[in-house]
Amino acid sequence: MSATLLRGLPPQAAPDCRVLVLGSMPGAASLAAARYYAHPRNRFWPLMGALCGFDPALDYPLRLAALQAAGVGLWDVIGTCERRGSLDADIVRGSEVANPLTDWLEARPSLRAVAFNGGKAAQAFQRHVAPTLPAGLAARLVFHALPSTSPANAAFGVERLAKSWGILKPCLRVPAPDTSVPDPPVPERP
Repeated sequence: MSATLLRGLPPQAAPDCRVLVLGSMPGAASLAAARYYAHPRNRFWPLMGALCGFDPALDYPLRLAALQAAGVGLWDVIGTCERRGSLDADIVRGSEVANPLTDWLEARPSLRAVAFNGGKAAQAFQRHVAPTLPAGLAARLVFHALPSTSPANAAFGVERLAKSWGILKPCLRVPAPDTSVPDPPVPERP
């Protein structure tokens, strides 16, 4: 199979983003749909729905809005690469060109954490981006290498993923549950 030159998706993040989730490079289903985590068996949306308090079955624009309201942004380490299939293992080493993450991270003073969705994303960041980070920026951020939500990571069930990804909770803006007591119903008059 010959390698195809691929271009990733644009970032999806509000200016006041607190957590940036970085994948390596979107898979074939995501690129075809022009949507992050579009593969139907990827556990990203159910996981983030549980962490951030939204229904993962919402339409894609509403899921993005809910994610951004919780302070979470999405992007990928790799902006372009050659790949022979859909998996991270299919990326042709040496063909990777990173997204301009250093400038992007510097422009977001509210950012507190960077979460890598899988080992390939963390490795690509270490190879292509970390050497360009100013010391002050690297010291300000917390970096979390988390297990991949990809269906290829069958070793991690949803509960195990939730436990690992729960480390992001302190950085999220999740609305407090409504604990107000509703007014009692007014009895009808005969």
